[in-house]
Amino acid sequence: MSAPAATAATDRVPAARIPGSKSITNRALLLAAAACGTSRLRAPLVSDDTVAFRHALAGMGVRISAGPGDAYWDVTGQGHGPVGGGRVWCADAGTAARFLPPFAATGDGAYEFDGSGQLRARPLAPLVDALTRLGVTVRAAPGGRLPLRVAASGVWGGELVVDGGLSSQYVSGLLMAAPLMRSPLTVRARDLVSRPYVDMTIALMRHFGARVDDLSAGRPGEEHGQGAVRIAADGYRAADLDIEPDASTASYMLAAAAVTGRSVTVPGLGHGSLQGDLRFADVLRRAGALVEVGEDATTVTGTGDGRLRGGFEVDMGEISDTFMTFAAIAPLSDAPVTIRGIGHARLKESDRIAAVATNLAACGVRTDTGRDWITVHPAEPRAARITCHRDHRIAMAFSVLGLRVPGITLDDPRCVTKTFPGFHTELRRLFPAAASAN
Repeated sequence: MSAPAATAATDRVPAARIPGSKSITNRALLLAAAACGTSRLRAPLVSDDTVAFRHALAGMGVRISAGPGDAYWDVTGQGHGPVGGGRVWCADAGTAARFLPPFAATGDGAYEFDGSGQLRARPLAPLVDALTRLGVTVRAAPGGRLPLRVAASGVWGGELVVDGGLSSQYVSGLLMAAPLMRSPLTVRARDLVSRPYVDMTIALMRHFGARVDDLSAGRPGEEHGQGAVRIAADGYRAADLDIEPDASTASYMLAAAAVTGRSVTVPGLGHGSLQGDLRFADVLRRAGALVEVGEDATTVTGTGDGRLRGGFEVDMGEISDTFMTFAAIAPLSDAPVTIRGIGHARLKESDRIAAVATNLAACGVRTDTGRDWITVHPAEPRAARITCHRDHRIAMAFSVLGLRVPGITLDDPRCVTKTFPGFHTELRRLFPAAASAN
């Protein structure tokens, strides 16, 4: 769809107020902290996870100041890894636990990383293994988990194969630390999930001046994040950045439009987006919604009765943060829907496949599940109390189903503050009639 059409759509339909991307905000915070000079990050996400990441960096000696109303954050980096050591609290933020230890390793001092009980339960073994093979002295809790201790004295580069089968964040964390190493680093990811997030990391590294060479260019079937990349040990330079709206968060408002028969536009997310999760709009298109993607906006319009078209399978492995959004509304389809490639979602804030299946069962919806897939059958869902497992994405996904099913409630509505503190207010603003019925 051309940009003028998307702009016209913005004039016709409500525009969703989506906060900044968590993935971009936290990556940009780290890259700016590693750069030499002061970078301005405009429209950052202000949420539990990004504030935790910011505070963790401040505890490592990085100077960060906020503009009026957090309209921007100024980050002053020293062009090298942190020095002095200390205890780094990651709270619930998985990105902090996976991005900051490699950054610390390039500096000097003893660092201890820890977090909440929920974060302690999430695996770090592939990262521990990779750092150890780079010569870093690392000690983790049994099973390769927090608390994690890093004795930092700089890192030599070299060649590294990283297990990306559990999370792409291990790969991203190592890539972002590479320009601060003493020699170039070549990384090849094995069994990588969520490759678009690694592509995002590489694009942002280049924005901050890193030299990243794709060694797989011209090799069939290999792209950034799947084949090998070589990162020069040239450091970073300060750069300003406008943070895009969060595509994962936008999925809830786009899905809500699809199931209420209304239209919603998300400004700031279009063809040029760095975020792979915008592909969620393609899933809604397969389910029968009208989707318009322009240069700088995306609009979704639902069918008149808000019914969805089922009878298909979709691999959402590369956009797994949005699979719950679709699974929660899939009972409104006219035939079963199977979502595949999402096994790594069992290792997030909750076992997300199990959490979705259990909550749909409470709503009277039949599901079938396997190690990395779920099939959702058509149903007339009933009211239920949703068990959120302190997982923001479970809460937001089932809130969308609640627009069609009176009586759906959440046991922990506040957990959305992890990424979208204003979620409930914005959902009511965009869909007042449906929300008031619940």
